[in-house]
Amino acid sequence: MASTATIPPVTEQQRTALARRAAVASLVGTAVEWYDYFIFGTASALVFGDLFFPNENDPIIGTLSAFAVFGVGFFARPVGGIVFGHFGDKFGRKAALVTTLMLMGGSTFLIGLIPTTGHIGIWAPILLVLLRLVQGFGVGGEWGGASLVAVEYAPAHKRGAYGSFPQIGNAVGLVLSTGIFSIVSMLPDDQLLSWGWRLPFLLSAVLIAVGLFIRFKLTETPTFQAAQDALEQRTAEEKAGERMPIAEVFKRFKRPLLLAMGMRLGEAVFGYIILTIGLTFAENYTDIPRTDVLVAGCIAATAAIFTYYFFGRLSDRIGRRAVFIIGSVVGMIVTFPFFWILDADALVPMYVIYTVAYAIGVGAVYGVEPAFFAELFGTKVRYTGMSLAAQIPSVLIGLWPLASTGLLAATDGDPWPIALITVAALAIGLVCAVLAPETNEADMTRIGEETRETR
Repeated sequence: MASTATIPPVTEQQRTALARRAAVASLVGTAVEWYDYFIFGTASALVFGDLFFPNENDPIIGTLSAFAVFGVGFFARPVGGIVFGHFGDKFGRKAALVTTLMLMGGSTFLIGLIPTTGHIGIWAPILLVLLRLVQGFGVGGEWGGASLVAVEYAPAHKRGAYGSFPQIGNAVGLVLSTGIFSIVSMLPDDQLLSWGWRLPFLLSAVLIAVGLFIRFKLTETPTFQAAQDALEQRTAEEKAGERMPIAEVFKRFKRPLLLAMGMRLGEAVFGYIILTIGLTFAENYTDIPRTDVLVAGCIAATAAIFTYYFFGRLSDRIGRRAVFIIGSVVGMIVTFPFFWILDADALVPMYVIYTVAYAIGVGAVYGVEPAFFAELFGTKVRYTGMSLAAQIPSVLIGLWPLASTGLLAATDGDPWPIALITVAALAIGLVCAVLAPETNEADMTRIGEETRETR
């Protein structure tokens, strides 16, 4: 039987206190994870091309190569989702989350120590690729676990609000990474390329220590503990007949998995035009200073810290689907104007469109995903189901910055193909949200029995 030390308190007041602690732990840990991930994307757009893939004839070729490495990490994410999802569903959320943080943090710190191509030749990009794969493997198991810690502890009528906390951590990580790169990008180019770019990677060590301290204090969620206690009551024959979590997902939860994957695809394709593609376009095809683009992204992410919570809480009132549809429609409306404004070198409107696109467009869809996706899967497969839903589309999403940069090179900086693809991806997400069941009043304990596919 499970130790009584891990059994959740029975009083509502204590349960609420633990839920808040779990939400904050998810926020802080996720902020550290995504800080690590975002600084790689920003460095790919700004410096990695020159440092690891120098091309004197055309700098955009170096940027293309850097984004190819950026995309490599996304191929490792589904593997990480499967591995950590399995262990998270079988043995608990805590150990999986501590491990993902250590993998992410360690690889990020080491990237800051890699000699460049000018010093060790071909070994520099090889080491960068290897560490990027470790990053991707770690983050593949991060989001699902962090979301579950917040959602499974939350009161039934506040799962959307509590589930927004790991998404807030995402925005905090973006603010930290973009803010620090905004500062180091002010250095003269020779200093930025010699040592300045390393600072954001090396500073991650401090954040990792804080994240690990908080995560080691976590206990298992009440929902997972209840599932484990029920498992202890089963006969040896029943236990022997159980399938692995991933097999259970594909057998009983195919429809929720496909719908969640479609929603994730639309959200992420749209999000990355703001996170990396807009910066690449502005850096290579406009006269807008890169520092202004970084600051605009930082302001937009700061606003998203509040809108994630707002939309998560709103979904507790009007439903997950309605909020997700609102965000998808906003994204479809602002995508073309986003590129028009950048192309016009319009500085003030750029700040406005960045904030609207990210805080409202991304904010509405991304803010509800933890609760929405968690409620689609049963307890014993929830970590695996959520991780697969988020990470399988990552293979395509990871190629998106590379493909978009290639489209810009092929069209001599014309962004309309990128905008068109983004709108199409958002439309896919919108249709999947319409087809998905409304889950904001679902009984997490009941669907945790996973006796049939969620309909």
